[in-house]
Amino acid sequence: MELADAALLLTAGLAAGTVNAVAGGGSLITFPALLAVGLPPVPANVSNSVAVFPGYVAAVAGSRVDLPRGRILAALVPTAVLGAIGGAVLLLVTPARAFELVVPFLVLGATAVLAFQDPLRRLVGHPRDLPPRRRALTVQAMVALGAVYGGYFGAALGVMLVAGLALVLDATLARVSAIKNLLSAVVGLTTVLVFALVGPVNWAAVAVVAPATLVGGYAGARLVRRLPPVVLKTVIVVFGTTIGLHLLHRALT
Repeated sequence: MELADAALLLTAGLAAGTVNAVAGGGSLITFPALLAVGLPPVPANVSNSVAVFPGYVAAVAGSRVDLPRGRILAALVPTAVLGAIGGAVLLLVTPARAFELVVPFLVLGATAVLAFQDPLRRLVGHPRDLPPRRRALTVQAMVALGAVYGGYFGAALGVMLVAGLALVLDATLARVSAIKNLLSAVVGLTTVLVFALVGPVNWAAVAVVAPATLVGGYAGARLVRRLPPVVLKTVIVVFGTTIGLHLLHRALT
């Protein structure tokens, strides 16, 4: 790997780690960078999934004080693991074209859910007003869908998780973001294990990108705790809309 390629991947990793912790979508920085240094699309996607994982772990460390106590996280982790395995298997055994056409609409839809969270809550009911069993099943469904998506592609996973969880959890956006970081780390670890065993990982590229995402992830998580909720929500919606439109343009061209 040439020095210029390494510098590009290092910069992309630092930016992606920060973006993932704040809003999600950092893979849209590292994935093109991996393509730019010469990796084919599938190895670039697989290597990207492995490389951004340390950034999720750092984001968890940076937001750990906002994580809820109790059994809620223990109940969600197995769902995230199973969903991520399903998504990773889909990536390895199915053509990517059909999913590429669907992904932009998923991202834009999730962003719209977050942007119009309050009207939607009035329409479907506030989480605190739902029966406990229905609320628990709804949260599990949101996590499962996000994990399948994260195992398959991963870009904007944070946006999708924040949008879904903010709609069905009675919690501050900072707490939802902390849960998002933990679930993203679980999905990331699962895909790392799957792809390390059977995926075409470029370990040289991972060795450059991964440490940078670690630094960026921790810095981004600390930044989230200092942002007012309305600013954080606006940032995530802007990122989500930009990512969705970018993916739509790429899928149609």
